[in-house]
Amino acid sequence: MSAAIRRSVTVVGAGLAGPLIAVLLARRGVSVVLLERRGDPRADRADGGRSINLALSARGIRALERAGVFADVAPLLLPMRGRMLHAPSGESTLQSYGQRPEEVNFSIGRGALNRVLLGAAERAGVLLRFNQRCLGLDPRTHALSCVDERTGEPSVLDGETLIAADGAGSAVRSSLVEAGVCAVRIEPLGHDYKEMTLPAGPAGRHVLDPGALHIWPRGGFMLIALPNPGGTFTLTLFLPRVGPVSFAALSEEQALHRFFAEQFPDLESYHEALCADYRRNPQGQLATVHARGWHLGGRALLLGDAAHAIVPFHGQGMNAAFEDCSRLDEMLERGGDWAALFEQFELDRRPDTEAIARMALENYEEMRERVRDVRFTRLQQLAFELERRFPQRFIPRYSMVTFHPQIPYREALRRGELQAAILEQLDRERLADGGIDYALVAALVQERLPALEERDLDSRTG
Repeated sequence: MSAAIRRSVTVVGAGLAGPLIAVLLARRGVSVVLLERRGDPRADRADGGRSINLALSARGIRALERAGVFADVAPLLLPMRGRMLHAPSGESTLQSYGQRPEEVNFSIGRGALNRVLLGAAERAGVLLRFNQRCLGLDPRTHALSCVDERTGEPSVLDGETLIAADGAGSAVRSSLVEAGVCAVRIEPLGHDYKEMTLPAGPAGRHVLDPGALHIWPRGGFMLIALPNPGGTFTLTLFLPRVGPVSFAALSEEQALHRFFAEQFPDLESYHEALCADYRRNPQGQLATVHARGWHLGGRALLLGDAAHAIVPFHGQGMNAAFEDCSRLDEMLERGGDWAALFEQFELDRRPDTEAIARMALENYEEMRERVRDVRFTRLQQLAFELERRFPQRFIPRYSMVTFHPQIPYREALRRGELQAAILEQLDRERLADGGIDYALVAALVQERLPALEERDLDSRTG
């Protein structure tokens, strides 16, 4: 690493991206202090009903491997091979994520992953300071103001370089916005979420298939379930904030029970427990953060959700933040000074984060609505067939995003639009017997989809 960047760094935020970038920096000989508003979660294991279970995929795994911590994370993972759709009738159908055995997502609890990453940071020599709430950064003096949440004692830190991984509500980003360094646009979704727990069955067994992400798609809203070790599932209800079918409409106990009975009859045995969780757990909000101006010279950088928070419907928020960490580490390996690195990091990364933000919003409509349409299934199967016939040119968009970390998000979006147009045309122009004209397919694919590089074709999850 260049001597120009061999100095101390303060990282704000010890959620997920913060500890990971701290580990990567420490492995390069940088002296790192990691600040966190909460107490040490390794001592207090209550996750508080606001975690949204996470789906770890190839981009995140690649970053964890780069930091040398994936081996510690692997025992926490539960593979999910596809979406299990639950109809109002109680029938269920599996839609595979991919068509190769290795093309799976992995369910992991946020709290468990956080504890592993904090342990890895501590072992790497990172100084962990908990209960330190960041109040903001002075853009002129570069001083970081904090307060101890236990004692109320203020402090001012003068670290040489600051990396802000303090989440969608980043205090550091607010300081940069006030100084005119950063411009931010926040797009609320209008749909909130609540978490519940589906208890384990006899002998700690899962009462649903643990090898899938379960979805109860209901058009304007949905319920999802991700498996946990120990036989439980974390359920998350995504629902409009206001309206005829909304969180606001479920304020009365009778309305809440009627809603669960009508919409999720296959969970009838657990309605009492789920309704109790619903009343007890907080209602979380969702938004997309679009920011421009992620850095203050070489003195401060926004990372992860602080720069580009997205809605969780593609399972890529954490994976994108982890990819931030690995990309920044790759740039550090090539050398240079902080100012040049931070500027190039934003230029390289923002088009990709804008692309995944758009795809995440589109995936919400897909998960709650389009997956119920037989035409969606028909086009998905056709996409898999084109991937089999033209593996160097046609990879379904979901697979590019989730299983091919060498393909940038922006390229997955671009190629995905071209591929969608091909699928639409083929579906419109089916042969008289309902089949596909594969001579036409070959011409369309050759004309519109340049061959991918060999390195991009390796589907991997670890």
